[in-house]
Amino acid sequence: MKFLASISLLLSFSCLAQVQTIKIGDFDIEYELSGSGKHLVLLEAGMTRDLSDWDTIIPDISKMVRVIRYSRVGNGNSSKTTQQFSAEQYANHTKNLLDALKVNEPVIHISHSYGGMLARAFAGQYPKSVNALLLIDPSTEHDLDIVKKIDLQRAIKETKWMKNMGLKDGMANEYLDYWAKRPMPNFDKIGDKPLTIIASIKKFDNPVVLQITDLGREKMGEAHKDWASTFPQGKAVLTEKSNHFIQKEEPELVLKELAELIGKLK
Repeated sequence: MKFLASISLLLSFSCLAQVQTIKIGDFDIEYELSGSGKHLVLLEAGMTRDLSDWDTIIPDISKMVRVIRYSRVGNGNSSKTTQQFSAEQYANHTKNLLDALKVNEPVIHISHSYGGMLARAFAGQYPKSVNALLLIDPSTEHDLDIVKKIDLQRAIKETKWMKNMGLKDGMANEYLDYWAKRPMPNFDKIGDKPLTIIASIKKFDNPVVLQITDLGREKMGEAHKDWASTFPQGKAVLTEKSNHFIQKEEPELVLKELAELIGKLK
C-alpha cells in the first residue's frame, strides 16, 4: 500500500506544476509540486517571503529532483494571520503539510535566510524526515554577538534602528522569533547528515550596518564555516559574487552544491 502511495506521489509531481491550496489546521497553505527523480527537495523561503522566492531556480531544480515549495502561514497567498510564530511552530506546520501530502520519505531541506533557522528547527524536531540540508545565506542566532564584538555601542544603536524599522513596516509573523536570538538545534539534535552552507561575503562600498562591513562579512563567514565544521559531513561555501539572494544572483552555485549533496545520498 505504501509503495502504491509513493508511486502516486511521484506521478503527481511529474504532472502537477501549478500552485494549489491545502488545509492545514485552521490555515490554507499554498504549495506547488514539480519535478521528477529519486530524491525530494523542500524549499523554505526567508522572512516575509513566499514560494515565488524560488521562481528563478525552480525550473532547474525540478530537472534534478522532485520539489515541494510552499508559503508559510501569513506569507504569500496562504492564510493571513496576526499571530506571531516560532520556528518550532512553523516546523510543526511543515510536518503537517508533508503528512497531508502523504510524504513518507526524508527531504533535502533547502532554505534561505530566516528559513535556515526554520530548517534547523525542523531537522531538530524531525531528524528522520531530513536527508540533507542546504542553507543559503542563513540567519544565525549569533549574528548580534558577532557585531557586538566588533563595536558594541554601534551594534546596540543599529539593532535598535533595525527593530524600529521592522515595527514601522509592520511586524512579520516571524519577527519576534527572529529577534529572540535563542539557541537553535545543532549537530547534537540534527545528527550526522550532509550539510552545506552557502554564504555571501560580498563587500559593499558604503555598508550601512556592521554586519555588512568588510570585517562583519569576514566574521560572519568564519562563523558559518565553524558551525558547518561541527557536522562530519558539513561544508561552507563563501561567495563574493552574490548579495543575500544567492539563489537569484548565483543559481549555478546553488545547483552545483545541491548536485553534490545528492551525490552523497546515492
